Amino acid sequence: MSTPTGRLWGVGLGPGDPELITVKAARLIESAEVIAFHSARHGRSVARSIAKHYMRDGQIEEPLMYPITTETTDHPGGYQGALDDFYEECAARLAAHLDAGRDVVVLAEGDPFFYGSYMHLHKRLAHRYPAQVVPGVTSVSAAAAESGRPLVERDETLTVLPGTLPVDVLAEKLKATDSAAIMKLGRTFPNVRQALQEAGRLGEAWYVERATTDKQRVEPLAEVDPATVPYFSVALLSSRAAAVAPTAATAPRSGEVVVVGLGPAGREWLTPEAQDALATATDLVGYGPYIDRVPPNPRQRRHLSDNRVEAERAAFALDLARGGARVAVVSSGDPGVFAMASAVLEVAEEYADVPVRILPGLTAANAVASRVGAPLGHDYCVLSLSDRLKPWDVIAQRLSAAAGADLVMAIYNPASRTRTWQVEAARDLLLEHRSPDTPVVIGRDVGYPTETIEIVRLADLAASTVDMRCLLLVGSSQTRLTGNGRVFTPRRYPTPS
Repeated sequence: MSTPTGRLWGVGLGPGDPELITVKAARLIESAEVIAFHSARHGRSVARSIAKHYMRDGQIEEPLMYPITTETTDHPGGYQGALDDFYEECAARLAAHLDAGRDVVVLAEGDPFFYGSYMHLHKRLAHRYPAQVVPGVTSVSAAAAESGRPLVERDETLTVLPGTLPVDVLAEKLKATDSAAIMKLGRTFPNVRQALQEAGRLGEAWYVERATTDKQRVEPLAEVDPATVPYFSVALLSSRAAAVAPTAATAPRSGEVVVVGLGPAGREWLTPEAQDALATATDLVGYGPYIDRVPPNPRQRRHLSDNRVEAERAAFALDLARGGARVAVVSSGDPGVFAMASAVLEVAEEYADVPVRILPGLTAANAVASRVGAPLGHDYCVLSLSDRLKPWDVIAQRLSAAAGADLVMAIYNPASRTRTWQVEAARDLLLEHRSPDTPVVIGRDVGYPTETIEIVRLADLAASTVDMRCLLLVGSSQTRLTGNGRVFTPRRYPTPS
Protein backbone atom coordinates (compact mmCIF):
# COMPACT_ATOMS: atom_id res chain seq x y z
CA MET A 1 0.00 0.00 0.00
CA SER A 2 1.53 3.34 -1.06
CA THR A 3 2.15 6.13 1.44
CA PRO A 4 -0.07 9.22 0.92
CA THR A 5 1.82 12.23 -0.41
CA GLY A 6 2.38 15.12 1.96
CA ARG A 7 1.19 18.66 1.28
CA LEU A 8 3.49 21.66 0.79
CA TRP A 9 2.45 24.93 2.42
CA GLY A 10 4.04 28.32 1.79
CA VAL A 11 2.96 30.25 4.87
CA GLY A 12 3.20 34.05 5.06
CA LEU A 13 4.20 35.32 8.50
CA GLY A 14 3.61 39.03 8.00
CA PRO A 15 6.17 41.78 8.62
CA GLY A 16 7.47 40.75 12.03
CA ASP A 17 4.90 41.17 14.76
CA PRO A 18 3.74 37.63 15.69
CA GLU A 19 0.22 39.00 16.26
CA LEU A 20 0.01 39.83 12.55
CA ILE A 21 0.20 36.15 11.60
CA THR A 22 -3.17 35.01 10.25
CA VAL A 23 -5.28 32.51 12.15
CA LYS A 24 -4.83 30.01 9.33
CA ALA A 25 -1.06 30.43 9.30
CA ALA A 26 -0.88 29.91 13.07
CA ARG A 27 -2.95 26.74 12.82
CA LEU A 28 -0.77 25.30 10.06
CA ILE A 29 2.47 26.10 11.85
CA GLU A 30 1.25 24.37 15.00
CA SER A 31 0.00 21.27 13.20
CA ALA A 32 2.80 20.75 10.65
CA GLU A 33 5.12 17.78 10.98
CA VAL A 34 7.97 19.61 9.22
CA ILE A 35 8.86 23.30 9.54
CA ALA A 36 11.31 24.71 6.96
CA PHE A 37 12.83 28.20 7.11
CA HIS A 38 15.59 30.19 5.42
CA SER A 39 18.52 31.78 7.18
CA ALA A 40 21.88 33.35 6.41
CA ARG A 41 25.07 31.51 7.26
CA HIS A 42 25.01 32.84 10.82
CA GLY A 43 22.07 30.48 11.34
CA ARG A 44 19.62 33.04 12.73
CA SER A 45 16.27 33.01 10.98
CA VAL A 46 13.90 35.97 11.07
CA ALA A 47 11.08 33.72 9.88
CA ARG A 48 11.60 31.20 12.67
CA SER A 49 11.80 33.95 15.29
CA ILE A 50 8.35 35.17 14.20
CA ALA A 51 6.79 31.70 14.05
CA LYS A 52 8.32 30.25 17.23
CA HIS A 53 5.32 31.44 19.27
CA TYR A 54 3.17 28.92 17.37
CA MET A 55 5.62 26.02 17.02
CA ARG A 56 5.52 22.98 19.32
CA ASP A 57 8.00 20.50 20.67
CA GLY A 58 8.76 17.49 18.52
CA GLN A 59 8.39 19.13 15.12
CA ILE A 60 11.00 18.36 12.48
CA GLU A 61 12.92 21.51 11.55
CA GLU A 62 14.64 22.01 8.19
CA PRO A 63 16.93 25.09 8.27
CA LEU A 64 17.59 26.23 4.70
CA MET A 65 20.87 28.12 5.00
CA TYR A 66 21.85 30.34 2.07
CA PRO A 67 25.36 29.56 0.78
CA ILE A 68 25.88 33.26 0.03
CA THR A 69 24.03 36.51 0.60
CA THR A 70 25.86 39.57 -0.76
CA GLU A 71 29.42 38.25 -1.01
CA THR A 72 31.16 36.93 -4.12
CA THR A 73 31.32 33.24 -5.02
CA ASP A 74 33.59 30.96 -7.03
CA HIS A 75 30.64 28.91 -8.26
CA PRO A 76 30.94 28.22 -12.04
CA GLY A 77 27.52 29.73 -12.59
CA GLY A 78 28.27 32.78 -10.49
CA TYR A 79 25.89 34.19 -7.88
CA GLN A 80 22.74 32.96 -9.62
CA GLY A 81 24.22 29.54 -10.26
CA ALA A 82 25.04 29.14 -6.58
CA LEU A 83 21.48 30.06 -5.59
CA ASP A 84 19.96 27.76 -8.22
CA ASP A 85 21.94 24.81 -6.86
CA PHE A 86 20.93 25.79 -3.33
CA TYR A 87 17.21 25.81 -4.18
CA GLU A 88 17.50 22.46 -6.00
CA GLU A 89 19.12 20.92 -2.93
CA CYS A 90 16.47 22.44 -0.61
CA ALA A 91 13.68 21.18 -2.85
CA ALA A 92 15.14 17.67 -2.74
CA ARG A 93 15.26 17.75 1.07
CA LEU A 94 11.63 18.81 1.31
CA ALA A 95 10.57 16.31 -1.36
CA ALA A 96 11.90 13.49 0.83
CA HIS A 97 9.43 14.53 3.57
CA LEU A 98 6.56 14.95 1.12
CA ASP A 99 7.23 11.52 -0.39
CA ALA A 100 7.06 10.07 3.11
CA GLY A 101 3.58 11.60 3.59
CA ARG A 102 4.69 14.41 5.87
CA ASP A 103 3.15 17.87 5.46
CA VAL A 104 5.78 20.61 5.14
CA VAL A 105 5.27 24.26 6.12
CA VAL A 106 7.82 26.66 4.61
CA LEU A 107 7.92 29.87 6.64
CA ALA A 108 8.08 33.12 4.69
CA GLU A 109 8.41 36.65 6.05
CA GLY A 110 5.72 38.95 4.69
CA ASP A 111 3.87 37.25 1.84
CA PRO A 112 5.34 34.13 0.19
CA PHE A 113 4.74 35.41 -3.35
CA PHE A 114 5.91 38.98 -2.72
CA TYR A 115 9.70 38.97 -3.25
CA GLY A 116 9.76 35.81 -1.11
CA SER A 117 12.27 32.95 -1.22
CA TYR A 118 9.46 30.41 -0.94
CA MET A 119 8.50 30.94 -4.58
CA HIS A 120 11.75 29.28 -5.72
CA LEU A 121 10.72 26.11 -3.88
CA HIS A 122 7.15 26.38 -5.14
CA LYS A 123 8.35 26.46 -8.77
CA ARG A 124 10.34 23.30 -8.17
CA LEU A 125 7.75 21.32 -6.17
CA ALA A 126 4.19 22.52 -6.85
CA HIS A 127 3.85 20.50 -10.07
CA ARG A 128 4.77 17.32 -8.18
CA TYR A 129 2.93 17.69 -4.86
CA PRO A 130 -0.23 19.34 -3.55
CA ALA A 131 0.86 22.88 -2.74
CA GLN A 132 -0.94 25.87 -1.30
CA VAL A 133 0.11 29.38 -0.35
CA VAL A 134 -1.22 31.21 2.71
CA PRO A 135 -0.86 34.95 2.10
CA GLY A 136 0.64 37.24 4.70
CA VAL A 137 0.74 40.96 5.45
CA THR A 138 3.44 42.49 3.25
CA SER A 139 6.17 44.80 4.49
CA VAL A 140 4.70 47.49 2.24
CA SER A 141 1.32 47.35 3.99
CA ALA A 142 3.02 47.28 7.39
CA ALA A 143 5.27 50.23 6.55
CA ALA A 144 2.33 52.32 5.39
CA ALA A 145 0.36 51.44 8.51
CA GLU A 146 3.21 52.21 10.89
CA SER A 147 4.06 55.49 9.16
CA GLY A 148 0.39 56.50 9.24
CA ARG A 149 0.45 57.45 5.56
CA PRO A 150 -2.03 55.95 3.06
CA LEU A 151 -0.52 54.37 -0.04
CA VAL A 152 -3.16 55.07 -2.68
CA GLU A 153 -6.51 56.78 -2.91
CA ARG A 154 -9.24 56.82 -5.54
CA ASP A 155 -7.69 56.18 -8.99
CA GLU A 156 -4.04 56.60 -8.03
CA THR A 157 -1.50 53.94 -9.00
CA LEU A 158 1.03 52.24 -6.73
CA THR A 159 4.36 50.99 -8.12
CA VAL A 160 6.50 48.48 -6.23
CA LEU A 161 10.16 48.64 -7.20
CA PRO A 162 13.30 46.74 -6.22
CA GLY A 163 16.13 48.99 -5.09
CA THR A 164 18.49 46.93 -7.24
CA LEU A 165 17.35 48.73 -10.42
CA PRO A 166 19.78 51.20 -12.04
CA VAL A 167 19.43 54.77 -10.76
CA ASP A 168 18.16 56.16 -14.08
CA VAL A 169 15.50 53.45 -14.40
CA LEU A 170 14.35 54.00 -10.82
CA ALA A 171 14.14 57.75 -11.32
CA GLU A 172 12.02 57.45 -14.46
CA LYS A 173 9.59 55.05 -12.79
CA LEU A 174 9.34 57.28 -9.72
CA LYS A 175 8.50 60.27 -11.90
CA ALA A 176 5.72 58.35 -13.63
CA THR A 177 3.84 56.96 -10.61
CA ASP A 178 1.60 58.43 -7.94
CA SER A 179 2.82 56.28 -5.05
CA ALA A 180 5.71 53.88 -4.70
CA ALA A 181 7.28 51.33 -2.40
CA ILE A 182 10.96 50.54 -2.90
CA MET A 183 12.17 47.21 -1.56
CA LYS A 184 15.58 45.59 -1.11
CA LEU A 185 17.36 48.57 0.41
CA GLY A 186 20.46 47.86 2.51
CA ARG A 187 23.43 48.35 0.16
CA THR A 188 21.18 49.85 -2.53
CA PHE A 189 20.05 52.74 -0.33
CA PRO A 190 22.44 55.41 -1.72
CA ASN A 191 21.24 54.67 -5.27
CA VAL A 192 17.59 54.77 -4.17
CA ARG A 193 18.15 58.12 -2.50
CA GLN A 194 19.83 59.46 -5.64
CA ALA A 195 16.95 58.22 -7.80
CA LEU A 196 14.41 59.95 -5.56
CA GLN A 197 16.47 63.14 -5.79
CA GLU A 198 16.62 62.97 -9.59
CA ALA A 199 12.86 62.31 -9.74
CA GLY A 200 12.26 65.43 -7.63
CA ARG A 201 10.53 63.40 -4.92
CA LEU A 202 13.09 63.02 -2.15
CA GLY A 203 11.13 65.43 0.07
CA GLU A 204 8.06 63.18 -0.14
CA ALA A 205 9.84 59.95 0.72
CA TRP A 206 9.65 58.15 4.06
CA TYR A 207 11.84 55.39 5.42
CA VAL A 208 10.47 52.51 7.50
CA GLU A 209 12.80 49.94 9.04
CA ARG A 210 11.72 46.59 10.52
CA ALA A 211 8.05 47.62 10.59
CA THR A 212 5.91 46.33 13.50
CA THR A 213 8.91 44.99 15.47
CA ASP A 214 10.58 46.39 18.59
CA LYS A 215 13.43 47.62 16.34
CA GLN A 216 11.13 49.68 14.13
CA ARG A 217 12.31 53.07 12.84
CA VAL A 218 10.24 55.60 10.87
CA GLU A 219 11.67 58.89 9.60
CA PRO A 220 11.96 61.11 6.53
CA LEU A 221 14.20 59.29 4.07
CA ALA A 222 16.33 62.34 3.37
CA GLU A 223 17.52 62.29 7.01
CA VAL A 224 18.58 58.61 7.07
CA ASP A 225 22.28 57.70 7.35
CA PRO A 226 22.99 55.15 4.55
CA ALA A 227 25.40 53.29 6.81
CA THR A 228 22.56 52.37 9.16
CA VAL A 229 20.14 50.88 6.62
CA PRO A 230 19.45 47.11 6.84
CA TYR A 231 17.91 44.92 4.16
CA PHE A 232 14.60 44.76 6.06
CA SER A 233 13.53 48.30 5.28
CA VAL A 234 11.23 50.05 2.82
CA ALA A 235 11.14 53.45 1.15
CA LEU A 236 7.65 54.88 0.63
CA LEU A 237 6.14 57.58 -1.53
CA SER A 238 2.67 57.88 -0.07
CA SER A 239 -0.61 58.96 -1.64
CA ARG A 240 -0.47 62.54 -2.87
CA ALA A 241 -4.25 62.84 -2.58
CA ALA A 242 -4.13 61.78 1.05
CA ALA A 243 -1.29 64.19 1.74
CA VAL A 244 -3.29 67.23 0.66
CA ALA A 245 -6.66 66.18 2.09
CA PRO A 246 -7.88 68.25 5.04
CA THR A 247 -7.42 66.58 8.38
CA ALA A 248 -10.26 65.87 10.77
CA ALA A 249 -9.09 68.82 12.85
CA THR A 250 -9.13 71.31 9.96
CA ALA A 251 -11.92 70.02 7.72
CA PRO A 252 -15.11 72.04 7.99
CA ARG A 253 -17.83 70.20 9.83
CA SER A 254 -20.97 69.73 7.78
CA GLY A 255 -24.02 69.21 9.96
CA GLU A 256 -27.34 67.72 8.91
CA VAL A 257 -30.52 66.22 10.28
CA VAL A 258 -31.59 62.79 9.08
CA VAL A 259 -35.04 61.63 10.18
CA VAL A 260 -34.75 57.85 10.39
CA GLY A 261 -37.54 55.28 10.33
CA LEU A 262 -36.65 52.35 12.59
CA GLY A 263 -39.43 50.10 11.36
CA PRO A 264 -41.80 48.39 13.79
CA ALA A 265 -39.27 46.42 15.84
CA GLY A 266 -35.69 45.10 15.73
CA ARG A 267 -32.69 45.46 13.46
CA GLU A 268 -34.04 42.99 10.90
CA TRP A 269 -36.80 45.49 10.08
CA LEU A 270 -34.29 48.32 9.55
CA THR A 271 -33.21 49.32 6.02
CA PRO A 272 -29.48 49.42 5.15
CA GLU A 273 -29.82 53.15 4.44
CA ALA A 274 -31.25 53.74 7.92
CA GLN A 275 -28.52 51.58 9.49
CA ASP A 276 -25.86 53.71 7.81
CA ALA A 277 -27.45 56.95 9.00
CA LEU A 278 -27.55 55.68 12.58
CA ALA A 279 -23.95 54.46 12.39
CA THR A 280 -22.56 57.76 11.04
CA ALA A 281 -24.52 60.06 13.35
CA THR A 282 -22.81 62.02 16.11
CA ASP A 283 -26.09 62.61 17.95
CA LEU A 284 -29.33 60.63 18.32
CA VAL A 285 -32.50 62.53 19.15
CA GLY A 286 -35.90 61.05 19.88
CA TYR A 287 -38.54 59.64 22.19
CA GLY A 288 -36.84 57.57 24.90
CA PRO A 289 -38.19 54.09 24.01
CA TYR A 290 -37.24 54.62 20.36
CA ILE A 291 -33.70 55.74 21.22
CA ASP A 292 -33.40 52.64 23.41
CA ARG A 293 -33.90 50.49 20.30
CA VAL A 294 -30.58 51.78 18.88
CA PRO A 295 -27.53 49.94 20.34
CA PRO A 296 -25.43 52.34 22.45
CA ASN A 297 -22.18 53.70 21.02
CA PRO A 298 -19.96 55.75 23.37
CA ARG A 299 -18.90 57.89 20.40
CA GLN A 300 -22.45 59.20 20.06
CA ARG A 301 -24.51 61.51 22.25
CA ARG A 302 -28.08 60.38 22.98
CA HIS A 303 -30.81 62.97 23.65
CA LEU A 304 -34.01 61.39 25.00
CA SER A 305 -37.27 63.28 25.39
CA ASP A 306 -40.98 62.78 26.05
CA ASN A 307 -43.28 61.79 23.21
CA ARG A 308 -45.32 65.00 23.43
CA VAL A 309 -42.62 67.59 22.63
CA GLU A 310 -42.17 67.02 18.90
CA ALA A 311 -41.62 70.67 17.93
CA GLU A 312 -39.11 71.23 20.73
CA ARG A 313 -37.31 68.00 19.80
CA ALA A 314 -37.12 69.08 16.15
CA ALA A 315 -35.73 72.50 17.05
CA PHE A 316 -33.15 70.91 19.35
CA ALA A 317 -31.99 68.57 16.55
CA LEU A 318 -31.76 71.41 14.03
CA ASP A 319 -29.74 73.55 16.47
CA LEU A 320 -27.31 70.67 16.95
CA ALA A 321 -26.91 70.29 13.19
CA ARG A 322 -26.40 74.01 12.73
CA GLY A 323 -23.44 73.63 15.09
CA GLY A 324 -21.93 70.91 12.90
CA ALA A 325 -23.46 67.73 14.35
CA ARG A 326 -24.75 64.88 12.23
CA VAL A 327 -28.10 64.26 13.90
CA ALA A 328 -30.33 61.24 13.50
CA VAL A 329 -33.90 61.92 14.68
CA VAL A 330 -35.40 58.47 15.24
CA SER A 331 -38.99 57.43 14.71
CA SER A 332 -40.70 54.10 15.04
CA GLY A 333 -42.08 52.69 11.79
CA ASP A 334 -41.95 55.25 8.99
CA PRO A 335 -41.12 58.83 10.06
CA GLY A 336 -43.64 60.23 7.58
CA VAL A 337 -46.59 58.32 9.07
CA PHE A 338 -47.80 60.09 12.24
CA ALA A 339 -44.17 60.59 13.26
CA MET A 340 -41.26 63.02 13.30
CA ALA A 341 -40.75 63.84 9.61
CA SER A 342 -43.51 66.44 9.39
CA ALA A 343 -42.58 67.94 12.77
CA VAL A 344 -38.95 68.40 11.71
CA LEU A 345 -39.85 69.84 8.31
CA GLU A 346 -42.30 72.29 9.86
CA VAL A 347 -39.69 73.67 12.25
CA ALA A 348 -36.97 73.47 9.55
CA GLU A 349 -38.65 76.32 7.67
CA GLU A 350 -36.74 78.54 10.10
CA TYR A 351 -33.46 76.65 9.48
CA ALA A 352 -32.93 77.08 5.74
CA ASP A 353 -29.17 76.56 6.17
CA VAL A 354 -29.52 73.06 7.70
CA PRO A 355 -29.88 70.08 5.32
CA VAL A 356 -32.69 67.68 6.24
CA ARG A 357 -33.16 64.17 4.85
CA ILE A 358 -36.01 61.73 5.45
CA LEU A 359 -35.27 58.00 5.39
CA PRO A 360 -38.31 55.74 5.13
CA GLY A 361 -39.04 52.81 7.39
CA LEU A 362 -41.46 49.91 7.33
CA THR A 363 -44.69 51.25 8.77
CA ALA A 364 -46.81 49.27 11.25
CA ALA A 365 -49.76 48.92 8.84
CA ASN A 366 -47.66 46.90 6.40
CA ALA A 367 -46.05 44.86 9.16
CA VAL A 368 -49.39 43.87 10.70
CA ALA A 369 -50.91 43.19 7.28
CA SER A 370 -48.09 40.80 6.41
CA ARG A 371 -48.84 38.67 9.47
CA VAL A 372 -52.37 37.82 8.28
CA GLY A 373 -52.07 37.93 4.51
CA ALA A 374 -53.03 40.90 2.31
CA PRO A 375 -55.82 42.97 3.87
CA LEU A 376 -54.35 46.08 2.21
CA GLY A 377 -54.52 44.47 -1.23
CA HIS A 378 -56.87 47.18 -2.58
CA ASP A 379 -57.43 50.89 -1.84
CA TYR A 380 -56.99 51.79 1.79
CA CYS A 381 -56.57 54.83 4.01
CA VAL A 382 -54.54 55.55 7.12
CA LEU A 383 -56.14 57.27 10.11
CA SER A 384 -55.16 58.10 13.67
CA LEU A 385 -57.64 58.04 16.54
CA SER A 386 -55.49 60.37 18.65
CA ASP A 387 -57.31 63.64 19.35
CA ARG A 388 -54.24 65.30 20.87
CA LEU A 389 -53.45 67.28 17.70
CA LYS A 390 -56.87 67.36 16.01
CA PRO A 391 -60.44 67.43 17.38
CA TRP A 392 -62.58 64.31 17.61
CA ASP A 393 -65.19 65.84 15.29
CA VAL A 394 -62.63 65.81 12.47
CA ILE A 395 -61.66 62.20 13.25
CA ALA A 396 -65.32 61.12 13.28
CA GLN A 397 -66.01 62.88 9.97
CA ARG A 398 -63.02 61.14 8.33
CA LEU A 399 -63.97 57.73 9.72
CA SER A 400 -67.47 58.08 8.29
CA ALA A 401 -66.16 59.32 4.93
CA ALA A 402 -63.66 56.43 4.63
CA ALA A 403 -66.27 53.89 5.66
CA GLY A 404 -68.76 55.35 3.18
CA ALA A 405 -66.12 55.10 0.44
CA ASP A 406 -65.67 51.41 1.34
CA LEU A 407 -61.94 51.78 2.00
CA VAL A 408 -59.93 49.38 4.14
CA MET A 409 -58.66 51.35 7.12
CA ALA A 410 -55.36 51.20 8.97
CA ILE A 411 -56.00 52.84 12.33
CA TYR A 412 -53.00 54.11 14.30
CA ASN A 413 -52.94 55.28 17.93
CA PRO A 414 -56.27 53.60 18.71
CA ALA A 415 -56.07 54.01 22.49
CA SER A 416 -53.83 55.00 25.39
CA ARG A 417 -53.98 54.93 29.18
CA THR A 418 -55.87 58.23 29.22
CA ARG A 419 -57.79 57.72 25.96
CA THR A 420 -60.06 54.68 26.10
CA TRP A 421 -63.46 55.60 24.66
CA GLN A 422 -62.43 56.31 21.03
CA VAL A 423 -62.17 52.66 19.98
CA GLU A 424 -65.81 51.87 20.67
CA ALA A 425 -66.93 55.26 19.33
CA ALA A 426 -65.08 54.52 16.09
CA ARG A 427 -66.59 51.01 15.97
CA ASP A 428 -70.11 52.41 16.24
CA LEU A 429 -69.45 54.93 13.45
CA LEU A 430 -68.10 52.20 11.18
CA LEU A 431 -71.05 49.89 11.86
CA GLU A 432 -73.27 52.50 10.24
CA HIS A 433 -71.56 51.57 6.92
CA ARG A 434 -70.07 48.10 7.44
CA SER A 435 -71.36 44.63 8.15
CA PRO A 436 -70.97 43.47 11.78
CA ASP A 437 -69.00 40.52 10.34
CA THR A 438 -66.32 42.76 8.79
CA PRO A 439 -62.91 41.35 9.84
CA VAL A 440 -60.76 43.56 12.09
CA VAL A 441 -57.10 42.66 12.62
CA ILE A 442 -55.60 43.72 15.97
CA GLY A 443 -51.79 43.65 15.80
CA ARG A 444 -49.85 44.26 19.00
CA ASP A 445 -46.02 44.58 19.33
CA VAL A 446 -45.40 43.21 15.84
CA GLY A 447 -41.79 42.09 15.51
CA TYR A 448 -41.21 41.72 19.25
CA PRO A 449 -41.27 38.50 21.30
CA THR A 450 -44.54 39.77 22.82
CA GLU A 451 -46.22 40.00 19.39
CA THR A 452 -49.89 38.97 19.21
CA ILE A 453 -52.28 38.98 16.26
CA GLU A 454 -56.03 38.69 16.77
CA ILE A 455 -58.85 38.76 14.21
CA VAL A 456 -62.31 39.76 15.45
CA ARG A 457 -65.66 40.78 13.96
CA LEU A 458 -66.21 44.53 13.80
CA ALA A 459 -69.23 44.11 16.04
CA ASP A 460 -67.04 42.42 18.66
CA LEU A 461 -64.26 45.05 18.73
CA ALA A 462 -63.89 46.12 22.39
CA ALA A 463 -61.75 48.81 23.98
CA SER A 464 -60.51 46.34 26.58
CA THR A 465 -58.52 44.46 23.92
CA VAL A 466 -56.78 47.53 22.45
CA ASP A 467 -53.98 49.80 23.71
CA MET A 468 -51.34 52.19 22.34
CA ARG A 469 -49.12 49.30 21.22
CA CYS A 470 -51.83 48.11 18.82
CA LEU A 471 -52.69 48.85 15.23
CA LEU A 472 -56.11 48.04 13.76
CA LEU A 473 -56.86 46.98 10.19
CA VAL A 474 -60.56 47.25 9.40
CA GLY A 475 -61.67 45.44 6.24
CA SER A 476 -63.86 46.80 3.46
CA SER A 477 -67.03 45.13 2.18
CA GLN A 478 -64.79 42.97 -0.04
CA THR A 479 -62.24 41.85 2.56
CA ARG A 480 -62.36 38.12 3.17
CA LEU A 481 -61.41 35.90 6.10
CA THR A 482 -60.45 32.42 4.90
CA GLY A 483 -60.92 29.17 6.74
CA ASN A 484 -57.24 29.00 7.68
CA GLY A 485 -57.24 32.44 9.28
CA ARG A 486 -55.85 34.44 6.34
CA VAL A 487 -57.26 37.88 5.53
CA PHE A 488 -57.10 39.49 2.10
CA THR A 489 -58.83 42.16 0.05
CA PRO A 490 -59.19 41.26 -3.65
CA ARG A 491 -57.68 43.63 -6.17
CA ARG A 492 -60.85 43.61 -8.26
CA TYR A 493 -63.86 45.62 -7.11
CA PRO A 494 -67.35 44.61 -8.24
CA THR A 495 -68.77 46.64 -11.13
CA PRO A 496 -72.12 48.34 -10.32
CA SER A 497 -74.97 46.52 -12.08
